[in-house]
Order: sequence, then C-alpha cells, then structure tokens
Amino acid sequence: MSPAMPSRATHGTDCQYTTEQLQILQTASEFAYQIWESRTVSCQTFLRSYPLDRTLTRQQIDDLIQDYTLDDNYQLADEVKVMSGLRHLRTLLMMRWIWQDALQLIALEQLTDELSEFADGCISFAKDYTYQYLIKQYGEPTFVNAKGNVQIDDMAIMAMGKLGAHELNLSSDIDLIFVHQARGVTSGDKSKGTRSIDNKRFMTRLGQGIIKLLDQKTADGFVFRVDMRLRPWGDGSDLAIHLSALQKYFSQHGRAWERFAWLKARVVGQLEQPFYDEIQALIKPFVFRYYVDYSAFSALREMKSLIQNQVAQREDLDNIKLGAGGIRDIEFIVQAFQLIYGGRHPQLQVKSCLQAMQVLHKLEYLERTTYQELQAAYRFLRRLEHAIQAINDQQTQRLPHDPQWQYNLAVTLGFDDWNALLDTLNHHRDNVNVPFERMVTERQVPDHEDTDLEPEHLDEQIARLNDVLTAENRVLLQDFWQSKMVANLSDEARERLDDAYPVIIHALLAHQEQQQLANTALPRLITLLEAICRRSIYLVMIAENPNATIELIPMLSASPWIAKELAHYPVLLDTFLQQRYRHLPDKPELRDILRQQLLRVEPNDEEELLSVLRLFKKNQVLAVAASDVLAERPIMKVSDSLTYIAAVVLEAALERAFAEIVKRYGYPIGQDGDPVTEADCGFAIIGYGKLGGLELSYSSDLDLVFLHKIKEQGMTTGEKSVSGMKFAARLVQKLMNYLNTQTRDGRAYEIDMRLRPSGNAGMMVVSCHAFETYQLEKAWSWEHQALVRARAICGDKRVTARFCDIRRDVLSLPRTIEQVRTEVTSMRIKMQKHLGTSQWQQQAGKFHLKQDAGGIIDIEFLAQFAVLAYSHEHPSLTKWSDNVRIFEEVASLGIWEEQVCQDLTDAYLRIRAATHQLALSEQSLLVDESLWKETRALVQAQWQHLMGVNLADDDSPNS
Repeated sequence: MSPAMPSRATHGTDCQYTTEQLQILQTASEFAYQIWESRTVSCQTFLRSYPLDRTLTRQQIDDLIQDYTLDDNYQLADEVKVMSGLRHLRTLLMMRWIWQDALQLIALEQLTDELSEFADGCISFAKDYTYQYLIKQYGEPTFVNAKGNVQIDDMAIMAMGKLGAHELNLSSDIDLIFVHQARGVTSGDKSKGTRSIDNKRFMTRLGQGIIKLLDQKTADGFVFRVDMRLRPWGDGSDLAIHLSALQKYFSQHGRAWERFAWLKARVVGQLEQPFYDEIQALIKPFVFRYYVDYSAFSALREMKSLIQNQVAQREDLDNIKLGAGGIRDIEFIVQAFQLIYGGRHPQLQVKSCLQAMQVLHKLEYLERTTYQELQAAYRFLRRLEHAIQAINDQQTQRLPHDPQWQYNLAVTLGFDDWNALLDTLNHHRDNVNVPFERMVTERQVPDHEDTDLEPEHLDEQIARLNDVLTAENRVLLQDFWQSKMVANLSDEARERLDDAYPVIIHALLAHQEQQQLANTALPRLITLLEAICRRSIYLVMIAENPNATIELIPMLSASPWIAKELAHYPVLLDTFLQQRYRHLPDKPELRDILRQQLLRVEPNDEEELLSVLRLFKKNQVLAVAASDVLAERPIMKVSDSLTYIAAVVLEAALERAFAEIVKRYGYPIGQDGDPVTEADCGFAIIGYGKLGGLELSYSSDLDLVFLHKIKEQGMTTGEKSVSGMKFAARLVQKLMNYLNTQTRDGRAYEIDMRLRPSGNAGMMVVSCHAFETYQLEKAWSWEHQALVRARAICGDKRVTARFCDIRRDVLSLPRTIEQVRTEVTSMRIKMQKHLGTSQWQQQAGKFHLKQDAGGIIDIEFLAQFAVLAYSHEHPSLTKWSDNVRIFEEVASLGIWEEQVCQDLTDAYLRIRAATHQLALSEQSLLVDESLWKETRALVQAQWQHLMGVNLADDDSPNS
C-alpha cells in the first residue's frame, strides 16, 4: 500500500509559494509547471482568490465561467472571446487541481467532483449561449403535447461515463448524448426576421454549437474533448434523438454494453419536471430489470473478452484502466452487481462507483475483505491515473516508459522509487483480478449438485434424460434438432442454443422423479424453443438462469395456457426467468410500472398504446399465474392481483381516452357549470361481477357500467364542439376500442356491458341521476343482486362517491326476508335450468362447479340474499362487494351462525381455487361429481337451511 504522506503545503496570505512547493509542481507535471512559468502573474492572482488549501463550490465555478466569458464592457462576449475565455479558465483550473493533487490537499472525491462541476457549468453555459443565438435565427422549437397544446421543446444533455457519475478525471473527455422531447417546428416568422425549421435541425445545430464551444482546439487549447459515440446508433446517426425514438431504440436495438453505459447517465443542468421524469422513465427499465437479472453476467463476459482483445492488439499491457486488475475491472464488478440486483434494491441505482461499492457491502453482496480491497485499489488507481494524466495533460492511462518520469511519478505519489510503486500497483491488481475473474467465468450455479453443465458431460446428461422421456418424446426431441428451423439458424443463434441446451436438460432432469411432469412439459418446451430460437437473446436468458429454468418445467406441465402465452409472446419469458412471480406488485406498484411504460408512447401512436396495454396485462397476469403454480399463493391474493391489474389498465385507458376526446372536442361542462378537468373528469368506471367482487380469474371478462356527472345538453369547449352526452358516448367508444380491439397482441380484456341500466337496449353511459332513478324505480330484483357485487373502479372521485351513495341507498331499501328469499330462489332456479348440466351429463356423474346446485353460484346468491335481506337493519353489510368479507360481516353481526359463514367461505375458496387451476389447464368447469360430493353436499345443506328450498328438487336440466 502507498505510505501515508503528510501535507506538503504551507501558505502565506500573500500567496507566495516556496521553492519546495514549486519543485513538487515541476516534478508532478511538465504541463502545469509551464503554465505557472508562462503566466506567473495571472496564476498568482488566480490562486490569491482561490487558494490551494480551499475547495471550490458550484456557485464559485459558475461565477468564474461568467467572469471569463464577459467582454471589457461586462457584457456577454462574442463567440471567439467566449471560447478564449473558457479555455483560459480551464488552463488555470487545471494548474490548480494538479498542484492540489500533488500536494495532497484535495481528496479524490472532491477533485473528481470539482472537475465534474466545472464540466457541468461549461456545458450548461454552452447550451444557453448557443440556444439564444439560434432562436434569434429560427424562433423557439415547439411541439404539440398530449393535450393538444403547443409546448416549447427542450434538449436534455445526458452526461455519460465518468461525468455522469461525477467521477471525471484530470484529462478526461466527456461523453454526451443529446435528447429532445418531440418532433415539431420552430416558431420562426419571416416577417420578424426569423425562419422556421424542424426541431431535428434546430437540435442538431444546438448540439453542434455546444461541441464547438467546448471541443474545438484553438490557440488557447480546448475546454473538454466531447465524445458523442455513445448515442444510439453511434457515429453517423442524428446528433440529437427525440424521446419516442430513444424508447424504440432501447426496446428494439439496445445492446448489453449500452445498459452498462446508461447506468451512469445523468441529466446536466435543469429541466422541466415532466421532461425529466419522462427521461428517467425510459432509462430506468432499460438499465435495471424488474427483478434479478443474471443475463448481465453474459454481457459482462462478452465485454471483457472484447476489451482483452483490444488491449492485446494495441500491446497496451501497461494500461491501468483496461489492463487486468485495472479501473475498468473494478467498475465492471460493481456495475454488474448493480445491473443484476438494482431492480430489487433501488439503493443500488447510484452512479458513483465508490458509493455503489459501499451499498453492495451493506447488502452483503461484497464481503468485507473484498470490499476493502476493491475500494483501496480504486482509490490508488484513480490517483495514479490523475498523476499520469497530469504529466502532459494527455488522456492516457498508460504507465510512462521514460525513466525520469517513472521516478517523478513515484515521488509524486509518495514512493521511494519506481519499483516500490509497481509493487503496490501489482498488489492492488491482484486483489481486483481475483473477484473479477470469478465473476466473469462463473454463471449461476445450479442448485442440484449432481448436475454438471459443462459441455464434456452433455452426452452423459442426454443418456440420463432418455431414460426419463417416453419413446414419443425422445423422437420429438430428435426431430427438433434435425429440423430445418435449427439447421437454418445463424451462427450466433446456434451457438446460443448449444449453450442453453445443457441448462434445458438440467431443468428436465431436476424433475426426473416426476417423469410424468417432465414428459408433459417437453412438447410444450419444444414449441417454446421453436418460438425463441430466432430471437436468441431468450436463449441467453435460459443459459444464464439454470435454477429459474428448472421452475419453467412445472409451469409448462401445469398449464397449456401459460405454455401458449410464452410461445406466442416470448417477451413474457423475461418476466418468468427474472422470477418476478416471487414478488407480486401491489396496486401502486402496478400503476407506476404501467405509467412508466406509457410515457414512451407518443400521443398519437394508438397502435403502440394498445400494444403497451396488452403486453403489460399479459406480463403481469403471467407473473400471477407463475406465482399461483409455483409459489402456491392463496386464492384471495391471486384474485386480488388479477383485479388490481385490470383496475390499473382501466385507469390508464380512461386517462388516455379522455385526453384524446378532449383534444378533439374540448372539455365538457360539469353539472356545477364549469368545464371538467383531467383530475375531475366527470366520468367513472363501475365494475360488476368478478371485477366488482375482487375475484377475477385468468380468463374473466370485465362487466362494466359507465357513469357521468356532466351536463348532457351543454356543449364542449373545443372549436369542434359536441354535446356533453355525445362526448360521454364517444369517450366510452374510445375506451372500448382501447380495451376490446383484437390486435396482434390479443385483446386487453373482453368487455361485457349487459348489466348497464336497461341492458343491451340501454345507453352505453348514463348520468348518476339516471342510474339512481333506474335502480330505485325500474331495476329488477336480480339487478339489485348484481349491485351487491358492484364497485367503483376509477374515474372522477365525485362520481365514484355518488355511485357508492346510490349503491348503499338501493341495497338498504326495506325488504322482507321472505320477499328476498323468493326472488333470489326464483332467479337461481332459472339460471340452473338454463346453464346447469344436462340430464345425460348428470347421469355420467358430472358436476358443473359454477352453475349446478351446490356450486359457486349458490354461495354467491346466499351472500347477495344476506345483503338485500338485512342491510336496511345493518347498513354495514353494504360496505363490501366481495363474498368473503360479506360472510365475515354477516357472522360478526350475528345474522347467521359463525360456523355457517365459515363453511360457506371455505367451500367458496375451495371451488374458486379449482376454477383457477382449470383455467390454467384450459379445462372445463364440468368435473367428476364424486370428487366434490362433500363440498357440494355442504353448500346444498346450507342453501336449504337458509333459503328453505332444496335446489336439487327443482332441477329441470336441459336435455
């Protein structure tokens, strides 16, 4: 380790520097010493104001930039003088930083922070300076936002790499990416001496102006070398990219190494909050996978191999950044952990290498010794990097070959000679190399110790698998490998398939004790492989996740529905292999996930909107299904999750549909006489049935009713004005289009609106007043039954509150128990006659879990009977829309015996769990009656006890 050095600087107030201090500067840097000698007076003046033993604040840096870019009249100078002033300031600051570092007066973090703050200040100044020049020529860049309003376009400057992490080194270039908001045109007006151009050209010229001010080498040097190669598509592509194009690039073309690059991305300067949030919403899901992401290991290995080849080709063996055990290796170790676990641990989503290292240690991903060694190595290597670059202000990480500078470098860093420095350097390199090599050569270790994924053991594993598989499946597997599809794969895809195959065999063998499970899964697994081979990144996911792939087998075996979903939409495989089912998001988390995805959709891109809604729903439902099959979640939790997903989709669809209709017609007038707003849109979605009762299953449709609280005859505020009634109707039509339209990604949901007032003959949307009048004066008893399972899902809080009041009032109407019993029993008998099993099905011993006597409808009707019969005496019964909590309330009020309610609840949950499993298995609800005798008898007994009728005696099944 480097010996500790005392500070070697003492200052007088007159800014006189000792011979020893000047000697240290000369030893450390030929570049800085020449600045001192050639500009002694200006250097002394500068250091009198900003002494070496003080640090700089951002305000001081900004003040300096301002001072050095003013002309003699204290006005902003012309471009030539601005460029000269910035370069002169950079020269003085570099001299100061190099001297501070050589005297050990500045900590590593403070030095890199000041360098980064200076870069930020220069970038922000260059942007503002160039922008003001351009708008005088072209006007301001504008675009039409989602609300149809004209908005000023802005350009975000993304600092990448070391600048993004506030880790800039002495002679570093700065990696930038320019991102603006949207397509549009500038507000130029020829009559005012400006002309209009499209935003793309404006932003390109803005970027060019920034680069020129900072990068162009003049007689005074440069401020920062600007590197734009990290932008999407690299050199030769547009200098600035708009948000929608960036989103498409991330989703369709983003490469593994770019996730490492964007990990450190940071916005320079200030942006309006919505724009800033949109950028973050794009970057975060691209960089950080929602759950553990082991595919980062594969990317790490590929990148390390590339870098090693580059080093060898350049014979750059003395490179302390790219060489073995160098700075890049430390960054890779830390960043790989961040990419893998950052989705699970948001505290890892930091940009500083040292800060991330500290978090990794706290989370126990880095053991104490490794953490201490990596931190010490990083600090030593970064200081050595600064000392190398200080010699001649060169962007290099190579050790000097000149013996004099080797000696000078050693002395500057506090060593007696060059060999002592090399010994410490090699010690640190060794400490870095061990964890790095371990990380890039190891993939996820299989939990099954008897399984070997090495290629040389593949034949042995195949032989073991053949003993497990049926003859039919062995032929099926052989046919897959001999298929034209496999033969025509690209070299890369075939290599990835070969890498994944041992993992697939390992996954099948992990279930060899359950041969039926493996054999059921195999045909579905082959179908899935055929779907993903040409999109071979999914094969990488399988290869990197042997333990997660093990869980794929029971999933495929248990559910042909899941297997088909994965084969049709391989993008869903990402959800499964990242094991998101281990954490089912709650409603706020789901809302945030979908919001971030929708931020990437341009206002008029309806096709992309439909795609996002559908894939969000499929991804989240698949996670629930996996959790159901593998983690055996309670049925209530599963249904809650499926209901939350639907509610979040409805919220987002309503928000977008409202914005679209408002853009076309303006805002409708609310019943208070004022135009409605986005927050109080005068409209709400009511869920009935399973959605209303928080009991959705995998194949459930959505029973919806739409209510409004707007003036039906009042006209909207837009130029193309329509009545409030027509606005509401078109809003519903737009919503139905978003939810119900069949696309290549399927439907979001099947929508059923037959429960609206007057059914199919009624209006698609009604006012709260009309809904109340209908419920009180015209609704049938069965419609009041349906209202028990109704619930406000989303929309204007005033409308949803009014619905809740109407529901409570209607359900609490005085009714006699006998009246309700008669009406509910009559409706139940009608349903059973029309929907129950036929006579020959009964004779064959079949039982319909939903419609037959003793099935789930009986239990639901009993809950509805309790609410309608007793709510006028016990208003708390109207609080709940789900059967379980209704039974809990009935028991707590003492209306029915607690055991009766518990028996009904247990039977209800048992049958619902079975319906979920049958849906996953794509099987009918018509089951073997002998398996359900006990449950069915219990439900029938409770029906007769509570309703006084034996439904079995009233059976009149269809023939």
